[in-house]
Amino acid sequence: MTSTTTAAGSARPAPPAEVLARRSAIFGVWYFAEHQLLAMRSYLSVIIAYSIGHPLLYLVAMGVGLASLVDANGGGDFGGVDYLVFIVPALLASGAFMAASNEFTWPIMDGFKWHRLYYGPLVSSLRPWQIAAGHTLAVTIRLFSQSLVYYLIVAAFGAVPSGFGILGVLTATLAGLAIGTPLMAYAATIREEKAQFVMIQRFGVMPLMLFSGTFFPLTNLPIFLQPIGWLSPLWHASEIGRVFSYGYDEPLWLSTVHVVYLAALAAGGLALAFRTYRKRLVD
Repeated sequence: MTSTTTAAGSARPAPPAEVLARRSAIFGVWYFAEHQLLAMRSYLSVIIAYSIGHPLLYLVAMGVGLASLVDANGGGDFGGVDYLVFIVPALLASGAFMAASNEFTWPIMDGFKWHRLYYGPLVSSLRPWQIAAGHTLAVTIRLFSQSLVYYLIVAAFGAVPSGFGILGVLTATLAGLAIGTPLMAYAATIREEKAQFVMIQRFGVMPLMLFSGTFFPLTNLPIFLQPIGWLSPLWHASEIGRVFSYGYDEPLWLSTVHVVYLAALAAGGLALAFRTYRKRLVD
């Protein structure tokens, strides 16, 4: 019988297999999430630098530089608020958006192909959907923490007039999941990495920063380009973030659409990821 040794040196039997299986069934998602969070320690300095440096750099560039010029030459285009106040909710969402596009691409390939980190847990009682959900939970914690730090920094500089602006942390996290889980489902189907993720970043994620009403209202774009923003999770997160941040005037039904759209993308992507993980790891 397998035994374990306590701190006092006395041996005691390991829990029976059925007990371990029951624990895995209940806590398996968190077990794998904990594993992913520990793995993130290898680039924790990058996460901290991004979480703190990103908002500070934008505050200097936008708040001291560009915003002063914009406000002096037609700030009325931004609903009567300063330009910095206008862009902060979008920058909050875009930070999570960009981080998710990284966390749900290359690390997925690492789990399946390079270091094959997903296959070890299969020896235990963990199931493929728990691995996918655990990875998602770990990234969600990272996105929420990063967004919270971002919010606290910009709020300290007076760039968030309303106390409800804290809710933008949740919508920013949801924006990250809305782009991340579909990418996760796609990444799980790739068996050979041939710059697919680089192409996604260059021709997908980055252009959305320009066509999602991040730096100017979406209505400033030609009408034939505006549908890009309507489909972009970043636009929906930016708009609802502005509602919370400074009371941006939009109909309640449209605010509801923003949240439902983001949640549907995140849930749909996760459902697809469960399917692709099962197919890749078991079938």
